[in-house]
Amino acid sequence: MVLAHERRRIVHLNVTAHPTAASTAQQLREAWPDDMAPRFLLRDRDSIYAAVFRRTANAFGIEEVLTAPHAPWQKDYASYCTSSV
Repeated sequence: MVLAHERRRIVHLNVTAHPTAASTAQQLREAWPDDMAPRFLLRDRDSIYAAVFRRTANAFGIEEVLTAPHAPWQKDYASYCTSSV
């Protein structure tokens, strides 16, 4: 699930029983199929965000903002914002 941070508006949603890093990167491409990618992407440190995901985010020009390690209260889905952090 990808949420717009300012209003928690759902931007993209897809469900799979067995997500992979490649399928997660594909979801990033599907969330912003044109040049409307956000400036920042807030995400946790799950291993699903492997190198292929990071390369895809980088190709979009997205700066990833990671939650603190072992901080479940900071759990986020995949929020993004277009303004500065």
